[in-house]
Amino acid sequence: MRISLPMLFGVAIAAGLSAPTAAFADGDAVAGAKVFKKCAACHVATEAKNRVGPHLVDILDRPVASVEGYKYSKAMVAHADEVPTWTVEALDAYLRAPRKVVKGTKMAFAGLKKDDDVANVIAYLKDPAAAE
Repeated sequence: MRISLPMLFGVAIAAGLSAPTAAFADGDAVAGAKVFKKCAACHVATEAKNRVGPHLVDILDRPVASVEGYKYSKAMVAHADEVPTWTVEALDAYLRAPRKVVKGTKMAFAGLKKDDDVANVIAYLKDPAAAE
């Protein structure tokens, strides 16, 4: 059987569309705990205690800008109207480029650049106890 270039191109595109990106694959919570050290100056993921940033306990599926006692920027409050819940997809985008996703955010962190780092931090945030 002869495979034409358009057929090969179509198969390649279909394969690419069905392959999950690293950030949406299951990450490693232990590796995520190590990467999270970059975040730990401002955030806590193991107890409901705010620091410079809000705590991140149970952040997945939590409403955006909803931690009681934390004063969010106007930009983050407005972002909650656009993206009401911290889904894996929302966290993925925000962790990669916080100031691009939420223009005017108080968060000074530039973002995580590696797919594995993002996936691993999300795995850690899903279950910080898994990293112990």
